[in-house]
Amino acid sequence: MKNLVIVFGVLAVFSCNSSAQKEKKQIDKTFEVEKTKAEWKGQLSEIEYYVLREAGTERAFSSPLNKEYSTGIYVCKACETPLFKSEYKFDSGSGWPSFDREIEGNVEFSTDNNLGYTRIEEHCAICGGHLGHVFNDGPNTTGKRHCINGVSLKFKPKDE
Repeated sequence: MKNLVIVFGVLAVFSCNSSAQKEKKQIDKTFEVEKTKAEWKGQLSEIEYYVLREAGTERAFSSPLNKEYSTGIYVCKACETPLFKSEYKFDSGSGWPSFDREIEGNVEFSTDNNLGYTRIEEHCAICGGHLGHVFNDGPNTTGKRHCINGVSLKFKPKDE
């Protein structure tokens, strides 16, 4: 029993918020919206900067957008590019806002091996901001689960 506790403790330490994710990610691409580190830090909060610019991960169940089910659109917090429609959202139980698809052309994908296995990372196609990851365990509409950090999003209700 003691060994199980130790194993689970080690796994918890090396979960989604590993030190590997704290290293700044470099994407070899020029984006339509480009700013200096100082400009991004002036625009974004500390956690928004950590997630969007350094590919960090917010704590599960910490985003108010996780349980937002109003009609509207989710845009990039950094550049306001439309990323996900509210009708694409579902409750995955993961603790992060989840969508079964993106708005085509506004999200780009790359490979992330920071945790020792391959994941598909999502970025805003306009500013390059880190959004989250996409997994193949979503609902039967698409089979995809776009697991997105809420701090990387801004929700715009339909009537705005």
